Amino acid sequence: MPAPSREALTEQLNARFSPAGLRRRRWRRALHTFTWVTLLAGLSGLKRAVDFCLALALVVLLSPVIVLIALLRRPALEKTPRVGRWCEPFDELALTGPGIFRRIPVLFNILRGEMSFVGPRAVSPGELTPRQRDARKRYSARPGLICLWWIRKRSNIAYSSEAEFDAEYVESQTLRGDFGIALRAIPALLYGEGVAVTQDVVSILDISIHNLTMSDALEWIVERCRGTSPGQICFVNADCANLACRNQDYLGVLHKAELVLADGIGMKLAGKLLGSEIRQNVNGTDMFPRLCEALSGTGLGIYLLGARPGIAALVRDWVAEHYPATIVSGCRDGYFTAEQEPEVVREIAASGASLLLAAFGAPRQDHWIRQHLADTGVKVAMGVGGLFDFYSGRIPRAPVWMREIGAEWVYRFIQEPRRMWRRYFVGNAVFLWRVLRRRGGGGK
Repeated sequence: MPAPSREALTEQLNARFSPAGLRRRRWRRALHTFTWVTLLAGLSGLKRAVDFCLALALVVLLSPVIVLIALLRRPALEKTPRVGRWCEPFDELALTGPGIFRRIPVLFNILRGEMSFVGPRAVSPGELTPRQRDARKRYSARPGLICLWWIRKRSNIAYSSEAEFDAEYVESQTLRGDFGIALRAIPALLYGEGVAVTQDVVSILDISIHNLTMSDALEWIVERCRGTSPGQICFVNADCANLACRNQDYLGVLHKAELVLADGIGMKLAGKLLGSEIRQNVNGTDMFPRLCEALSGTGLGIYLLGARPGIAALVRDWVAEHYPATIVSGCRDGYFTAEQEPEVVREIAASGASLLLAAFGAPRQDHWIRQHLADTGVKVAMGVGGLFDFYSGRIPRAPVWMREIGAEWVYRFIQEPRRMWRRYFVGNAVFLWRVLRRRGGGGK
């Protein structure tokens, strides 16, 4: 198609910037803005209607309890100052004293439009920092009884800040999403509160777990990569704990490792049963992208070793696409013979990598690292199991909502039932039996 002439371009520009053209553009912008405001208002209105009807139904249903408590307690209500939608102050209502009915009066906050069933946490005025006052998006939603951050904290996967989870909720808010969050709150109640203060080292079935958060573990790795002495990291889940109970050599490797981290909901439940709370689910799969980000621009390289032929190369490509400033010093599959082992170790050492990720599966990967760590020249080495399969795209990872309710293992079973049924249905039952025996004072 021939290019427009100079005269035609001049005519178009004159029409575009003429008074009539400018008016048309203003009207189009106004119509676009009106459309989006109408859609958002419609969503907000529908959510408000659902909140109101549900709260009213619950108030009617629980009215005998409310009246009885009001008659028995003096004063019956207590008020806590909160910051609501658009930073407007309000008083959150609660019954005085402890009890399962303590939060019933919040239903009246919902009826009045001060709160919602699902939304960001209702903060107190003292938590409203100047930076938060400018975050209008976060305060465009009514505070809720249930929030995304609360669920992930209870599931031990609250790796980001509360503000980031609030922004995620506001940006993706839908009625369907709110319903899903409400459903996920049910299993979250069973997991108990997320903990911040507990023992630094927790013993589960004679395995000493370093009770770190994800950020603590990342800081440890980066600092160790810059150091002089090498260190081994082991991730321990319920299956690994069962293996350690049967395999004393593997248990010995775990005892010698510089860092042993709790992986999976099974370890959280075990810690709770044994009276030793696990701070966070620090697993390799969730750690990997955060680790790539932490190493980005540092000059500290990663070597990827393991999995099927071609898989490690795909993970290298994933890192190059998502974290271009992170160095992958080399990669190689895990299909090599004992005779080829010295060559593999020399290749890792020659790469200059600071961090080695070995994906052979437990306990082989942990034995291999313990045996060859010093000769590889890396400063940190960790066994990462099936991590490469996820980031190569060979196996999709469970959706976030399944991880929030601790059901990622169900998703893995559905993907590979023949390989995983024994590990999850038999192995998890054996692990729980061992933990309960230990709790009752029995042996292994």
